Amino acid sequence: MRSVFILDRNRNTLFAMVTLVVVTAVVTFTVTSAVYMSWMKINPNYTISFAPGSVSRNNITKFEKVRDYLKTTFYQDVDEDKMLEGAISGMADSLGDRYTAYFTKEQKQILKERMEGSYVGIGVSVTVDEGGRITFDEVFEDSPAMQAGVLSGDKLVEVDGKKIEPVKTIADERVVVGSIRGKKGTKVKISVYRPSEGKYLDFAITRQEFIKNIKSEMLDNNIGYIRLIEFDSEIGNHFKEHLNTLLDKGMKALILDMRGNPGGDYYQACEIADRLLPEGRIVYMEDKNKRQKAEKSDSKELGLPLAVLVNGDSASASEVVAGAIKDYKKGVLIGTTTYGKGIVQSVIDLEDGSGLNITSARYFTPSGVCIHGKGIQPDIPVEPDEKYKDYAPSRIPRADDKQLSKAIEVLLSKI
Repeated sequence: MRSVFILDRNRNTLFAMVTLVVVTAVVTFTVTSAVYMSWMKINPNYTISFAPGSVSRNNITKFEKVRDYLKTTFYQDVDEDKMLEGAISGMADSLGDRYTAYFTKEQKQILKERMEGSYVGIGVSVTVDEGGRITFDEVFEDSPAMQAGVLSGDKLVEVDGKKIEPVKTIADERVVVGSIRGKKGTKVKISVYRPSEGKYLDFAITRQEFIKNIKSEMLDNNIGYIRLIEFDSEIGNHFKEHLNTLLDKGMKALILDMRGNPGGDYYQACEIADRLLPEGRIVYMEDKNKRQKAEKSDSKELGLPLAVLVNGDSASASEVVAGAIKDYKKGVLIGTTTYGKGIVQSVIDLEDGSGLNITSARYFTPSGVCIHGKGIQPDIPVEPDEKYKDYAPSRIPRADDKQLSKAIEVLLSKI
């Protein structure tokens, strides 16, 4: 198990029911099946137990009836194994948390690729708008998508002729993302709606491999600039490489740009914060039983003037970094209020390659603040120009980027 932010449907055991036994302590299903849950090691005969009063007997009976109605009434043959997997997914969906989800083996592979920081696709990052529509949050420089003319803000309508419905969970999102990805060199046809122009556009794009989550450069006056696009499982090492390169070039101050960063690996975020902060607590998690686990930094810190760019799409892992920097007063936060995702997901790998994404804890900044639902207020609020409000940072011309300009102004006064 590992905790990440990334930063978003029971039965072969029940289908094979032979008896229903009511005991004073528990209600159990006794079943015969070659399939077993990852937490049950009894095979092929085992029982699934529920604590007294936790499950309605009517629901147990109803489950059996629904299964039978589907088998006998549906106009095509049904695959009971697929029905079971759908029911397993339904257990996660029933909690009403879009970040808690069951992943099939295929969906889990998509998540794994995303967290590894390299993937084969068209070169976009996605977000989900308020209506559940998949939206291209950023189109990466020199990517096939950019070369084809795709823009950030475009909303995905179709993939290879299949209409894309609004998504409700992180697992649904992964299915759509997976349809865009594929083998290197293959083509994918997408249709998008472009709100800025009020029209639909079609593109045929050849997939390529990408490593995409960090960029850096030296600006004028020896001000370093590092953009963190997402926290994948290797971003900590990449960050150190980029930071050391800038230091070797004589960097006197640093701009850390996390605008649009949706989060990712919790521990990688802590690793990056560790390099910037003095010795002390970076963040701590607390589960429903009030158990706490803290991540700490050592005494080695950056020791240079620091400005951090954030906006309403800076979420979870990026808020861990921003929140710690703000609490320690080791940098100036510039931009707009962050997203406010102060919860942690645990990724659990199941033995058949599928998995679970479970919201398992809240996290708190070093000063004990949980930012969930509230976000982090910048030290210096700066709104982008109205025409750039929906633009990814990489699409805003440098001369028009008011937030970046303010960061440079602040740092020049400190060096």
